[in-house]
Amino acid sequence: MRADKRISTVFLDLDGTLADTAPDLARALNALRLEEGLEPLRYEQIRASVSRGSSALVHLAFGETLEEVRFADLRQRFLDLYQSGLCVDTRLFPGMAETLAYMESTGLGWGIVTNKPAWLTDPLVATLGLDGRAACIVSGDTTVDRKPHPAPLLHASDLAGALPQHCIYVGDDPRDIQAGNAAGMTTLVARYGYIHEGLDPAGWGADGIIDEIREIRAWLPAPDRARSSGG
Repeated sequence: MRADKRISTVFLDLDGTLADTAPDLARALNALRLEEGLEPLRYEQIRASVSRGSSALVHLAFGETLEEVRFADLRQRFLDLYQSGLCVDTRLFPGMAETLAYMESTGLGWGIVTNKPAWLTDPLVATLGLDGRAACIVSGDTTVDRKPHPAPLLHASDLAGALPQHCIYVGDDPRDIQAGNAAGMTTLVARYGYIHEGLDPAGWGADGIIDEIREIRAWLPAPDRARSSGG
């Protein structure tokens, strides 16, 4: 654990890192299963797969061997159901609001980099009251490539006016760490997020692991230096 005086910007994954979106995603997925005549899945089972994205959730609910057209139809219906209840029970993770305020008060920038499509990301972030505060919001369809490719993170650093090596990326999936490392950023695993049972984040190659978001302060420059640091 080390503070880096060069850090100027922190980027956060959305689902499972910035916000606890699993309750609304689980409700949509189980609503789809009910439409298809199936029993609901356990919430814990769904939660563990949320950070893997909508495709993984559809496969979880309906199996890995779906025909292409059937899969596409189910995925779109799932996303439509999710959009209709996008931010009912979704909340920022404990300590996140205070941590964002702390970074802002010390002159650090922060942004969001997610594989979630913009038509879901943007209204969700707005409902959470964060759209006017983030230095940038990079969604899964903002760049041609998605995580684990580094392109979204490199684009985020350009938008924020920060050098990648002066940035931290926090995520709860191996793809987050792979993307952050490839972009040349400091990477932290959010162990409080949606990490599937049996996965060991210690082997993901991150620079560190945090059990709650408040712990990120140990990786940030002192407040007086943060105010004067630049991209």
